[in-house]
Amino acid sequence: MVSREHKRAALHEKLQLLRSITNSHALNETSILVDASKYIEELKQKVERLNQDITSDQQTSRDQNPLPVATVETLDKGFLIKVLSEKSCPGLLVSILEAFEELGLNVLEARVSCADNFQLQAVGGENEEQAESSIDAEVVKETVEQAIKNWSGSIEQE
Repeated sequence: MVSREHKRAALHEKLQLLRSITNSHALNETSILVDASKYIEELKQKVERLNQDITSDQQTSRDQNPLPVATVETLDKGFLIKVLSEKSCPGLLVSILEAFEELGLNVLEARVSCADNFQLQAVGGENEEQAESSIDAEVVKETVEQAIKNWSGSIEQE
């Protein structure tokens, strides 16, 4: 008998705890459980809304990303050019390669990824014909950045 009363007291205590957690004002067990079920549904809806907000914020931040970022480092014979963007940039590679051509840079080595994002890492060296009129890293960077801006402008017009 004591065991049954102990179990009943423990169940009553747990129901009262559930009642307080769910802010229920119900007095009988069934009503407490119904209120708890409603509370759980409300929590599920809040979680879904928060997940949607997070997804929306992530999409907005991707859409508002600035132009791809370019860096240029001077090497012994040429430059290391890196261009990075968090989103895919169709046509950007062509624009950058045209900028290299304008500068008279030969692409000696390159790694490019254009799938989910845009990554270019290229080693460019000056043409032997233009070696006398040496260009510096700042000029290369400005030219690549201008190519990115031109590419961006052509994308916006489409």
